[in-house]
Amino acid sequence: MKKLLLSTLLTLPLLAQGVSVEQLFSVQSVKVKKELIAKKSKNYGFVKADDSKVFDVTPRFSGFIEKLYADKIYKKVKKGQALAIVYSPEVFKAKDDYLNAYKYTKQRDSKGMLNSAKLKLQLLGVSKKEINQVIKDNKASELTTIYSPASGYVFEKNVNTGSAFNAKSKLFQIVNLNQVWIEARLFEEQYKDISKVKKYELKFKGLDKTYTTISKLLYPALDPKIATLTLRLRVKNPKHKLFPGMYANIFSFEKAKEMLTLPSTAVIKKDGKYYVFIVGEFEGEYEPLEVEVKVIDTNTYSIVSGLDEGDEVVNNALFMMDSDAQINSLY
Repeated sequence: MKKLLLSTLLTLPLLAQGVSVEQLFSVQSVKVKKELIAKKSKNYGFVKADDSKVFDVTPRFSGFIEKLYADKIYKKVKKGQALAIVYSPEVFKAKDDYLNAYKYTKQRDSKGMLNSAKLKLQLLGVSKKEINQVIKDNKASELTTIYSPASGYVFEKNVNTGSAFNAKSKLFQIVNLNQVWIEARLFEEQYKDISKVKKYELKFKGLDKTYTTISKLLYPALDPKIATLTLRLRVKNPKHKLFPGMYANIFSFEKAKEMLTLPSTAVIKKDGKYYVFIVGEFEGEYEPLEVEVKVIDTNTYSIVSGLDEGDEVVNNALFMMDSDAQINSLY
């Protein structure tokens, strides 16, 4: 960046006529440069549980809760961990039938009856270990254990010790948070740019880590109330720092490409058009020049037309104006 001290007559020509303004000030200039830039945009969203990681514990039999291990909401459990011990007349009878079939088979060759009795227990959701225990103990236990189908947190608990339940009742809901969804809100005009995005960065209040992902799915529905689309991002969450409901700032990056750039301070907007002050042929002479630009971010503009790499312009365009009257006299 070059710093020029002017104590001369500054010439600011119009498109149709020249205007001269005498000022005493220090002017800084900057050159148009070519940079490899990934266009960035910002949206917001919220963390949601991944539907594929949500497990409902729904027994295929009715019964009563004898002992409750998953006794607190949001309790952390592991896959295969006992959630509850229950008494079910239906399961107890099925166990007794299986034991009787086993005893009968020892006297007469009737494997079909034994397999049928075993299959009934399997279809009721009784664990393999518990089925084998019937034969091992030579006794049908009246109690049955319900195990967690996955590791995660107990997001729903609909029974207490002593509760009765029916078949198909949802006793618990286990949510695994090893990966979560982020649902981002997009405006309709952003739809055309979704395919260009190569990476998403997500930031959360209170967390120093920046999460990244490329996995995305656009929901084929528009929210008519706020005219937004919903983009789902899948994010790995091995340390369970992200929980459903958390607010996310989402930054999307398109594939990097070469652009001619200037700092936003070098460009001024007037009547819907953009201008720069280009360094003239003589020292201390600057001329307003209309340019076509695109906003990259709050600090940078991409120059679409009007300037070439290496062209030198005033870095602080507003510094060239000391009043609205002067601006209006220029163009």
